[in-house]
Amino acid sequence: MFAFGGASLIMALFFATLGFSDRQLGLFMTMTLAGDTVLSFALTFIADSIGRRRVFVGAGLLMAVSGLVFIYFENFWILLLAAVVGVISATGSDFGPFRAIEESVLSHLTNPETRPDVLSWYIVTSNLGSAAGIEVAGRVVEALKNRDGWSERLVYHAIFAVYVVMGVVNMGFAFFMTDNCEIAKPAPSMDDGTQAAQGLLSESDEEIEGEMAPASTAPPVPQKKSLFSGISATTRSVMYKLWFLLTVDSLADGMASYTLTNYYLDRKFHLPKSQLGDYMSANYILGGISSVFAGPLARHLGLVNTMVFTHLPSSVAVLLFPAPQGIVLTVILLLIRGGLNNMDQAPRAALIAAVVKPVERTAVMGITNALRTLASTIGPSITGALADTDRFWVAYVAAGALRVAYDIGLWVLFVNMKLHSHEEGGSGSSRSSRVNDEEDTVEMDPVKREEEEHAR
Repeated sequence: MFAFGGASLIMALFFATLGFSDRQLGLFMTMTLAGDTVLSFALTFIADSIGRRRVFVGAGLLMAVSGLVFIYFENFWILLLAAVVGVISATGSDFGPFRAIEESVLSHLTNPETRPDVLSWYIVTSNLGSAAGIEVAGRVVEALKNRDGWSERLVYHAIFAVYVVMGVVNMGFAFFMTDNCEIAKPAPSMDDGTQAAQGLLSESDEEIEGEMAPASTAPPVPQKKSLFSGISATTRSVMYKLWFLLTVDSLADGMASYTLTNYYLDRKFHLPKSQLGDYMSANYILGGISSVFAGPLARHLGLVNTMVFTHLPSSVAVLLFPAPQGIVLTVILLLIRGGLNNMDQAPRAALIAAVVKPVERTAVMGITNALRTLASTIGPSITGALADTDRFWVAYVAAGALRVAYDIGLWVLFVNMKLHSHEEGGSGSSRSSRVNDEEDTVEMDPVKREEEEHAR
C-alpha cells in the first residue's frame, strides 16, 4: 500500500506531463481496473489449490515488472499494456489479486470473536502504508523538482522505481509466511484407503461382468461444472444481493477515486505537490485511526449497522465535495470522506466470512473483489469524459448519490440477517468452526456409522 499510495498521487499528474488527454486518462484507469478484475478473478479461484504464498510471490513479481515498464517507457499503449497485464494501482485502492486472498487468510486464522478486530487492524496498516507512500511521494517530487537536471518526468520515474522496490519486498515477505495461511488438505486415512480398495475391486468386478454382458449401456455423459458449483446455493442467494449493492458502491468509487481527486484538486486550486501530498496523507491517516474503532463498534452495533452508519456520512461528503469554492471547506469534506470511508471495510469482510463457509471464502471474496473492480472500471471513463467538458464536478454529485443508495439498500436488506450459522453458536473457537464445516461438507456412510457405533 506504500507503493499504491505513491503511485496514486502522481499517476494522473504523470499522464498530464506526458501530454495525454483526460479521456486517455479515464481509458487508462478503466482498462487497468479491467485487467485487475481478470487477474484477481482467475487467481482467487486457484489460490487455494496452488498455494496462497505462491500467488503473493507472483503478484509481487508482476508489480515490479509493471513499475519497470513505467520507468523506461512513455508510450501510452505500452503503459496501458503493462498496467492491464501487470499490477499497477491506478486508483490508489487495493484492487488486484492481493486483497481478496489476504482477507481470506485472515478470516481463516481467526474466529468470529476476533475477526472484526484483526481485519480492522489490517485496514489500519493498509491506510498507514498509503499515507506514508503519499507523503513521501509528495515530498520527494517537490524536493527533486528543485534540483538541477531533474525534469518533472524524471522525478515521476523515480517514484516508479520505488514501486519496483516495493514489489520485490512483497515477494520477500511472501516467502516468510508459514503453512498456517494455507488451507490444510486432509491426509487420506486408513478407512479411505480401504474404501478406495473396495472401489477398485468393485470396478474390476463390473468390468468382468461387462465383458460377458452385451454392451448396450451408453457411457455416462460428463456434466459441465458451473463456475459457482463450489459455492452453496444458500451462500449464493445471500451474496447475489450483496454483490449488486457492492457494484453500485464501487461504480461510485471509480468515478471519484483518490487518484482523480488528486487531479481535481490540482486543477481547481493549483496546489504544490507537497501540499497535495499532505492533504491526501492526512486523509489516509484519519482513515487508519478511525478503522481502529471499527471492531469495537461492530461488536456493539453489529456488522451491518457499523457499515451503514460510518459509510453514510462519508457518502454525503462525496456528494457535497464540489460545492465549496475555497480550499479549507474542500479539505474538510475530503477528510470527512477519508476519515470514515474505510470503517466499513473490516465489517464487510467479517460479514462475508460470517455468511459463507471457510472452504468458500477465498472464492467468494475473489468474486466480490472482481465484481467491485469490474464496476469501478466504468467510473474513470465517465469522469474523464466529464472532465474534458469542464463538468468534473458532476462526477462527485453522481458518485455521492450512488453511495447513499448503497448505504440505504445495505441496511434494508441485511440488518436482520442471521450470521455465523455455519459456526458453532455464532462464536467459539476456530477448531469447533472447522469441525462444523467438515460435518457440513462430508457425510458419513450410514452403514459405516452403524458399524462404528456397534464396535464402540
